[in-house]
Amino acid sequence: MTSTPAERPATNWAGSYRYTAPQWVAPTTVEELQQVVASADRVKVLGSRHSFTDITDTAGTLISPAQLPRRIELDPAAGQVTVDGGIRYGDLVEPLHAKGFALANLASLPHISVAGAVATGTHGSGDGIPALGAAVAALELVAPDGSLVRLARGDEGFDGAVVSLGALGPVVSLTLDVEPAFTVRQDVWTGLTWDLLDEHFDAITTSGYSVSMFTHWADGVEQVWVKGRVDADDGARDDAVPPFPGAVAATTPMHMLSGAETDAVTQQLGVPGPGFERLPHFRLGFTPSRGAELQSEYLLPRSAARDAFAAMRPLAQQLAGVLQVCEIRTTAPDALWLSGSEGRDTVALHFTWSLDLDAVYAVLPAIEEVLLPLQGRPHWGKCFVAEADALAPLYPRWTDFADLRDRLDPDRTFGNAFLDRVLG
Repeated sequence: MTSTPAERPATNWAGSYRYTAPQWVAPTTVEELQQVVASADRVKVLGSRHSFTDITDTAGTLISPAQLPRRIELDPAAGQVTVDGGIRYGDLVEPLHAKGFALANLASLPHISVAGAVATGTHGSGDGIPALGAAVAALELVAPDGSLVRLARGDEGFDGAVVSLGALGPVVSLTLDVEPAFTVRQDVWTGLTWDLLDEHFDAITTSGYSVSMFTHWADGVEQVWVKGRVDADDGARDDAVPPFPGAVAATTPMHMLSGAETDAVTQQLGVPGPGFERLPHFRLGFTPSRGAELQSEYLLPRSAARDAFAAMRPLAQQLAGVLQVCEIRTTAPDALWLSGSEGRDTVALHFTWSLDLDAVYAVLPAIEEVLLPLQGRPHWGKCFVAEADALAPLYPRWTDFADLRDRLDPDRTFGNAFLDRVLG
């Protein structure tokens, strides 16, 4: 069961973090996973390696879920599917579609694991769509003694256990809400100035089921990606509705990163297709974004959107040397205690950086100086510098989560240096 050096991924997905765990294992059954946890002083699980920090590292045993059995159990009557924690969204959505079902929303790339994305508060975009964790109806995790603990909606502590940062134990299964499969078209628009964004922000974000805007903060918003749900036979190119006055429709596929290959992005130009092939920005079979990069994200109350835009624009020159692009998205509220969208309609500012750790961490304090006072919550899986004392006031259920953690993991079997910094 112990992994060999050749099986050990040395770094995270971007190559920005090198794992230091002294022991690696790759269990082949849930029972083996339970045994590993029960016998370890410190343990963490490594998913699709898409986090950008030491959030999944440990001074003890690092578990790879790669050899655990895949699980996709659809319950059409309940409108739910139960999956293993290690499965990637991209490997789930196509089998779901083949049976006539879909997830309500997806993140910008389908390469990420379900358990990891949910645990870090990952989200897609859409005024009416909450973060991915809101689709979780139940989850099963491994307790420090190796036993299985199942929590479902309505259970005490459930809303704290979904976005858990891995602090409560390995998640071995999740039950997700599904809905009938649907069709989406994707159109890209240009020509959005700051004045137009301020005036028409609400109209733009409601112009599609999922809307993303891309900017470098200097000269307005360069691209607006509108993903609209349509009937299967509706989607002629000339049916696209401009989301703001003067919008110019793209006539060739566009990548949000300058000079990047457009083969990697999902179908644009208003061609309708299955939702799982349009809601992500990137295709599963390609390297998403540029791959060699860093990312940060801050989720703010929607009511602070215009203040955030105004605060960010003066930083454009300071960010120019390291920023590849910034994406503006919105999400609906959820009830998950450590979610960036807990209790509020949200606007998210997502930064894709060059792969330069020193340069990125040099500019993050200036960003947090303006966004944290606006109640900006950092994405747990991405780069940020705020620590527990600055983070705690941003989450009304902070102490509730601390109490839940004390109950489920009193000896900090699932703790690590990252959690020490951000949870205290």
